[in-house]
Amino acid sequence: MTEAPTAKPWISAIEAYVPGRAKAAPGVTLVKLSSNENPRGASPKAIEAMRAVVGKANRYPDASSHDLREAIAALHGLEADRIVCGTGSDEILQCIALAYAGPGDEVLYVRHGFMVYPIAAERAGATPVAAPDTDYTADVDALLAAVTERTKIVYLANPNNPTGTLIAQSEVERLHAGLPPHVLLVIDSAYAEYVEEPGYDDGTALARVHPNVVMARTFSKIYGLAAERIGWAYGAPGVIDMVNRIRGPFNVTSAGQAGAVAALADQDWVAKCRADNARNRAALVEAIEALGNKGLRAVPSAANFVLVTFPETGAHTAEAANVYLTERGFLTRWLPNQGLGHALRISIGTDEETQAVIGALRAFLS
Repeated sequence: MTEAPTAKPWISAIEAYVPGRAKAAPGVTLVKLSSNENPRGASPKAIEAMRAVVGKANRYPDASSHDLREAIAALHGLEADRIVCGTGSDEILQCIALAYAGPGDEVLYVRHGFMVYPIAAERAGATPVAAPDTDYTADVDALLAAVTERTKIVYLANPNNPTGTLIAQSEVERLHAGLPPHVLLVIDSAYAEYVEEPGYDDGTALARVHPNVVMARTFSKIYGLAAERIGWAYGAPGVIDMVNRIRGPFNVTSAGQAGAVAALADQDWVAKCRADNARNRAALVEAIEALGNKGLRAVPSAANFVLVTFPETGAHTAEAANVYLTERGFLTRWLPNQGLGHALRISIGTDEETQAVIGALRAFLS
């Protein structure tokens, strides 16, 4: 028998990322609340801009995403030459690990954090290290205690996914101040547009002045362009240069670039989406709190989803709720592989979807 090619052992050890489910059973109406998407969709102006470039599909896109970087810089008051665009922020997060970590190194993240972080570490051949959190929230002291001489990167999502929790800017600053200069702090601000807490900073303040901080954002959430896969990062010129060296060439499509530029220009749409999300998130949290006597709890969220915890034993566990909701077309996110087998992450939907899933939860518990 001919011997087959053998993959690198650290690649073979990766547990592939599992996305939220997108299909209901045949004949069941789908209510997709599993992937933290914008239920209102993209701005009509963004859709029109994408349609306008479809006829040029035979031409490669702008490899540097020049116009998009300029539009991002103008909106956020940043330097365009310190911005890099990617195939979603995922590509950038992966490139950072490939550029700054390898075999023998450690990559640190919060225990209940985004699963792309350990995958990015393992893809680079580094060892992922999960620091414990406190009540589903990043614990700066625990993160700093987990730093060793092998640590090269710290990933911090703020707000965090899948828990929705937020730490104060002072805590982010304290985390950075406690890191050795050679450790790169990656602040993942995918849900920044949903945050309403005063004093919040997406990471640009630190990234502007420190060579070991980079901030990542996405157009997949409030901008409603998840299918186009567009992300961006801002940081020190040296970090941005390294990402540019290894990111995919022509990585953001022409349609994606055009749609994102138009989406940035329609901040009225963003404001409407933010208001919709705040209203329905509050309604879902209020309903969950009213079910507290059934053992349910809504973890405080600053994002476009709520993590709901359930009793760990009995008839009303998260697993049972997941089965019940799925049978009725409600797709949420059950994450036992992240130590959250006792919880469901429920994305915020439309007014109708939110009321419908509240009704389904009440029916399950009755």
